[in-house]
Amino acid sequence: MARAKDTVGIVGQGIMGGAFAQNLVSGGWRVIGYDIDAKRRRVLARAGIEIATDVEDLAARTSTIITSLPNSSALAITVGAVVAAQVRPRVVVEMSTLALNDKLAALRALQKAGHLMLDCPVSGTGAQAKVKDIVVYASGDTKTIRRLRPLFAAFSRAMHDLGAFGNGSRMKYVANLLVAINNVATAEAMVLGMKSGLDAKTVFDMVTTGAGNSRVFELRAPMMVNGRYDEATMKVALWQKDMAVIAEFAQALGCPTPLFSATRPLYDAAMSTGHAEHDTAAVCAVLEQMAGVKRGKAMGKRAKRD
Repeated sequence: MARAKDTVGIVGQGIMGGAFAQNLVSGGWRVIGYDIDAKRRRVLARAGIEIATDVEDLAARTSTIITSLPNSSALAITVGAVVAAQVRPRVVVEMSTLALNDKLAALRALQKAGHLMLDCPVSGTGAQAKVKDIVVYASGDTKTIRRLRPLFAAFSRAMHDLGAFGNGSRMKYVANLLVAINNVATAEAMVLGMKSGLDAKTVFDMVTTGAGNSRVFELRAPMMVNGRYDEATMKVALWQKDMAVIAEFAQALGCPTPLFSATRPLYDAAMSTGHAEHDTAAVCAVLEQMAGVKRGKAMGKRAKRD
């Protein structure tokens, strides 16, 4: 049985939060979870996660709370509930990709109530999170980050302490900018190959053995080969939020992002053509339509997922 110090609460049980929770349970941790979606709560209960009745209940039952949330409004509501619980000091480990100003507002509200907050977004997709192949960009109180190393190790392959609160988010924006560009570059290369007469599986096999390969290509190109995007590791609709956060951050700094900016219309097109709930790899379908690519049997060979 898990010890008291091995208990953690997780608010938000979506693709990422659910993966954190299940890896922690597999590692012997006691996990108390909450999500506003009743279906998600039922799924996770079957996986051995104790389900809290609400955020206040969760805050009363554990001293460490992970938040993995879809937007800043959800963070504000969660922080309000933790404050309203009127419990002894808690550590809130915020792991979402959100605007830094909204995280700073949450930090101030929690500090006022006597709690401590860390900014710890992660680099990696939902598929990577399932197999602990993600990196935590931790920032905030160094002593607390050091103490929580065993927690992070239970659901990630690496954790880096980046110093002052907010540096985790700044690093995540940099990483996601590259993901946005590399994902579209992957789709562009796949469509060029198919348009020229190569089958998609051949393009995948040859790129992964050459200089043009990347982690994003390895993760997303298999979906493009198969032309199937329904098993989303990052939904286009949620990715739009991340894109907006990065764009606003760069604009506020007065930093040009020409390649990143060039990808935005393709993600917008994916949203407007029925791919909102699909993986972001669906930008390949958008480019195929633009290029007039008609898939034949040769293009239908299935690629092995990484």
